[in-house]
Amino acid sequence: MSPPSQDTSAMVMDDKSFATLSALAKAEAGLVLPVGKMTMVQSRLRKRLIASGQPDYPSYCRLVSSPEGLEERRQMISALTTNVSHFFRESHHFDILRDKVVPELLRKTRAGQKIRIWSAGCSSGQEPYSIGMCLLSAAPELASKDLLILGTDIDPAILEKAEAATYSGQQVTGIPEAMRKTYMEPAGGDQYRVGPAVRKLVRFRELNLLRDWPMKGQFDAIFCRNVVIYFDSDTQATLWPRFRQRLTGDGWIFLGHSERISDAALPLFEPTGMTAYRVAGSVPPTARKD
Repeated sequence: MSPPSQDTSAMVMDDKSFATLSALAKAEAGLVLPVGKMTMVQSRLRKRLIASGQPDYPSYCRLVSSPEGLEERRQMISALTTNVSHFFRESHHFDILRDKVVPELLRKTRAGQKIRIWSAGCSSGQEPYSIGMCLLSAAPELASKDLLILGTDIDPAILEKAEAATYSGQQVTGIPEAMRKTYMEPAGGDQYRVGPAVRKLVRFRELNLLRDWPMKGQFDAIFCRNVVIYFDSDTQATLWPRFRQRLTGDGWIFLGHSERISDAALPLFEPTGMTAYRVAGSVPPTARKD
């Protein structure tokens, strides 16, 4: 049986509804949606309007603003979240990971310490899997150590894709050929799946960066790339000290190509390369970058 038809005029978002939804998106997930994004928001939420059975956007606003609309708010944020990811995106970070971070991780594991790396805003999983491939390729012995890569994202739907670990032939072209042969396996047709050696290193969890972080331990490195660009400066400012608290005393944090840690937070971190930072005080003077 086909779904009931819907009045086309009801599918047009009015200014008041946009203001309500953009304010809710900011409060819930830190998303900044200027008026120029109204057409995009209307397009992305059209399916949610139909799926939730609401006749128009004012009704939808009332639903997602109510206590009963908690699950629909999750679905709304999922629909509004931009999920773009590639294997080995911004490859210079993986050069740093291989050349500078891995030797430190090996010293820690040989001293009996555990290794934890966090991919915050992991989208469909390419980033944490790239981290795993990079680590195993540079230091195969890490496969037998206490190593965990945590991938988190606010979008439960995209995390299902990350868990599946299956990608098209086009999507895997960014993986260096030697790693592709070693760590990927055919999955039928034009599909490839991340191999078990890498998959066993990665765990995925749903997480809203603006809410509580349930992880208790600290991380040796945090990748939070092309995430905070969607937040305003005040929201970003609340995150830098929280990231610092979750890093070890010599930990690293990597940001996206157009992101920078604010000057006010730089006492917490020191730049060590292009959008790469370390905890303040852990960088030898000769390694510091402007």
